[in-house]
Amino acid sequence: MKLSIIILNYNVQYFLELCLRSVEAAIKNLEAEIIVVDNDSEDNSCEMVKKLFPKVKLIENKENFGFSKGNNIGVLQAKGEYLCILNPDTVVAEDTFVKLLEFAKNKNKLGIVGCRLKNGSGLFLPESKRNIPRVNVALRKILGYSKSYYATHLSKKDIGEVAILVGAFMLIKKEVYNAVKGFDEDYFMYGEDIDLSYKILKAGYKNYYYGDTTAIHFKGESTLRDKNYARRFFGAMQIFYEKHFKQNLFFDMVVWLGIKLAFLLRRIRKMKINEVSEYVFVSDKRNQKLEKVLNKKMFLQSKLDSVKPNSEIILDANMLSYKEIIELITYSDKELTYKILPNNSDFIIGSNDGFSQGKVIFF
Repeated sequence: MKLSIIILNYNVQYFLELCLRSVEAAIKNLEAEIIVVDNDSEDNSCEMVKKLFPKVKLIENKENFGFSKGNNIGVLQAKGEYLCILNPDTVVAEDTFVKLLEFAKNKNKLGIVGCRLKNGSGLFLPESKRNIPRVNVALRKILGYSKSYYATHLSKKDIGEVAILVGAFMLIKKEVYNAVKGFDEDYFMYGEDIDLSYKILKAGYKNYYYGDTTAIHFKGESTLRDKNYARRFFGAMQIFYEKHFKQNLFFDMVVWLGIKLAFLLRRIRKMKINEVSEYVFVSDKRNQKLEKVLNKKMFLQSKLDSVKPNSEIILDANMLSYKEIIELITYSDKELTYKILPNNSDFIIGSNDGFSQGKVIFF
């Protein structure tokens, strides 16, 4: 088998359904399998997978093992030559895996390959490609000087070597993953992608950023940014520096203050809510049930032309490909918001920023 896609899920049933719809379309012509590892979700994620995606291999953990151990459990069941570690709050294009596998086959000492990620508002996520967060680099990032933290030697559409890739999307040969013993299970959540990327570099492999294909990452949905976020993130960074660098007490103090400030700014940003001026439904036919739930008529368009500021764009995957949807979700100074209607589903879903949980609307 060529490819195993490992999706670790925890309480994001509807994002997971959207993700699986897009992944199924992306592996249509590939020898591939999908493995969902559920970390003891309290919603109906497992029942949904069994009902709607019977071909998916579902592993139901009886407790929440965290990101590292959960993914390692999935990899143990994987049969593919390549692995893709994929967040459940992502949407991939139909040609994403084809492009990356074609790129990967010609590379010597291949480590991890990542792609261009953007959030639910269409903003490019700079953590798609990063440098090694050495103490001086991380300090500059916390103080607002992020140029050295992110891999700015490549533009967002470039292809080239980078040091650190993000755990939301990682393509890697299974033999390489096993050679470095996979994700370090000392990390429960956060930091494990930095650690894996760095371990692979130290083992003599090369990591690559591939900017010629894009995926959506509804950043933050699969690991909700609750009151434990700062504690877990700070703890993960402490583990990383203890394992790979000398401890630095001054750095510890500055990191803690920086995280507290970032968490405060996140809470402030979540309070900003703009009223929707109009709903634009990009489809080839009306959806009266959805209009009834929204209590407002949607403007029907087969493609996006001119729209009013603060419009909500609803993209119908029954008509559009996921690649078209990803391309249509673009950042605009009109402060547009986006929702996706997954194919064969009865809800729309999306997230308007990288800080708050996305909204699900059923019809």
